[in-house]
Amino acid sequence: MTSSNAMFCGAWCPSITPFDGQGKIDLPALHRHIQRLTEAKTSVILLMGSIGEFTSLTLNERLALIREARVMSSLPMVVNISTTCVTDMLRLAEEAYACGYQAVMVLPHYYFQQTPQQLLEYYRELGHRISGKWFAYNFPARTGCDLDAGSVVQLATEFPNFVGIKDTVDCLSHTRKIIQAVMPVRSDFVVLSGYDEYLIPNLLAGGAGVISGLNNIAPELFVQAIQAWQGNDVTLLNNIQREISRLSAVYTIGNDFVTTIKTTVARKFKYSGNKSRSFAGELTEQECRTIDSLFDIKS
Repeated sequence: MTSSNAMFCGAWCPSITPFDGQGKIDLPALHRHIQRLTEAKTSVILLMGSIGEFTSLTLNERLALIREARVMSSLPMVVNISTTCVTDMLRLAEEAYACGYQAVMVLPHYYFQQTPQQLLEYYRELGHRISGKWFAYNFPARTGCDLDAGSVVQLATEFPNFVGIKDTVDCLSHTRKIIQAVMPVRSDFVVLSGYDEYLIPNLLAGGAGVISGLNNIAPELFVQAIQAWQGNDVTLLNNIQREISRLSAVYTIGNDFVTTIKTTVARKFKYSGNKSRSFAGELTEQECRTIDSLFDIKS
């Protein structure tokens, strides 16, 4: 991995976007959250990912969030600029680069299910027009289309600023195929899994790490995992894998994993609320007790 892209390796946190009681972005809470991630030495902070509720934010909210959040941490930061309007994406990208973000991240179009040829032309258009480094965000369960290994190799060959991919597919062999296909042509290319439990398997397959929602709650565990990997501590890695698997039960609680993650952060750390912009996401009292037990939260 070349030094220019090595900063993107490791365990990323797709940060929550806290809201206040009126449903507005809670910047003081976000500052405390990002400060905690920074103190834990999280590898990279991803702003406005899926857990960051980008689909519910207005363009003005997203632009303001880009400006405000960058000064909250010295860590590498990446912005998800995905939307269904290319003009808005380019404006978000320009703002991100101007504010000092290291890269941006882009989903495929997530309304019209795109064919492989459409996917290539879409990312080619963006690749020609985005001025800095960028990641693709492959999430077939949400977009209805798949950026497969062959397409990744083609784009990585054509665009040096296409530096990596978040592969949110619950099948390690899918991510492994991308790793094995792209590495002979781009040794600097960063392949990240979108599932917490695949951090260590992805590293074993030659990938670069993970973008993990659990990092909002237990970033120290994932930092420890990267350190154990670098130190070749197999026993510790085994124990960490089991703990990540245990904590991943959080995704089975409630109707909406975004609200569940935010509720866990609120109950464990107290600096932010549990409000999201999802509908019917609020947890029951029993579900909250389950969270408290899972994460050893004391009343």
